[in-house]
Amino acid sequence: MTDTTYTMIVDGPESGCRLDKYVSDHLPEISRSRVQSLIKENLVLVNQAPAKASQKLEAGDEIRCTVPPEREILVQAQNIPLDIVYEDADLIVVNKPQGMVVHPAAGHEEDTLVNALLYHCGDLSGINGMLRPGIVHRIDKDTSGLLVAAKNDLAHMGLSQQWQGHHITRVYQALLHGQVAVAGGTVDAPIGRHPIDRKKMAVEPKHGRPAVTHYRVLRRYAGYTHAELRLETGRTHQIRVHMAYLGHPVAGDPLYGPKKNPLGVAGQVLHAQVLGFRHPRSGQYMEFTSPLPAYFQDLLNRLQQGEER
Repeated sequence: MTDTTYTMIVDGPESGCRLDKYVSDHLPEISRSRVQSLIKENLVLVNQAPAKASQKLEAGDEIRCTVPPEREILVQAQNIPLDIVYEDADLIVVNKPQGMVVHPAAGHEEDTLVNALLYHCGDLSGINGMLRPGIVHRIDKDTSGLLVAAKNDLAHMGLSQQWQGHHITRVYQALLHGQVAVAGGTVDAPIGRHPIDRKKMAVEPKHGRPAVTHYRVLRRYAGYTHAELRLETGRTHQIRVHMAYLGHPVAGDPLYGPKKNPLGVAGQVLHAQVLGFRHPRSGQYMEFTSPLPAYFQDLLNRLQQGEER
């Protein structure tokens, strides 16, 4: 595996931001502690010169960050059942269950979707390296629903370009805390790394990246709202952050929701219901829909029964 180099130009509104915060905000997949280590190793350059983590940036500064590959993990194929929605020679669309991690990482090297895909497909695209073969996009461990993986590099590049251009249809359903007062609306609020808790993302008007979520109320229950959410962008934890920003975090969300979990659910009640894209080889638009999983539907039934008593 080879090093990955990222080049970024500081915009005017980001002038005055610390170097370590700027890099971790723009590369959310890299922890701030690792960014600081890269800076100490002179792998993060400002205008082609080494810099300190605390250096304040100016508009127009060029940031070049070189990231060596992390410790390689030998990813094993595992015979784990898959809920396959569609498959051809180039790609596979699966319905990921709640609780399954998408790809291996240090500390979680088995029982992931990638382990299952390798067993079923035999081979996947290699663009994302050994840890994330075939993975074009991710959904959180405790988010259920549709995900597409690429079997070869042509498919991977074609799908990735659509993601980068925001040309993918992604519709989710969620159970939210509280009763959302309006029938629907749009949250247009930039998202970046949380300034204090590095495990979280947050609405960051100054240093965040553009993020837009459209929402629509499907039904209100006592203390909860069943909503549909359509993503215009795809930032890390976008729906979870935006709904918490509205004051209606996703039910069961251990990171952005209340500490008390009266419903007793294992994780956020969030389901990737619709996924649409153009086939990377034929150019034909394809759209898939996944019904609500049992855990989600059972919660709705419980809430409805509680109101009928």
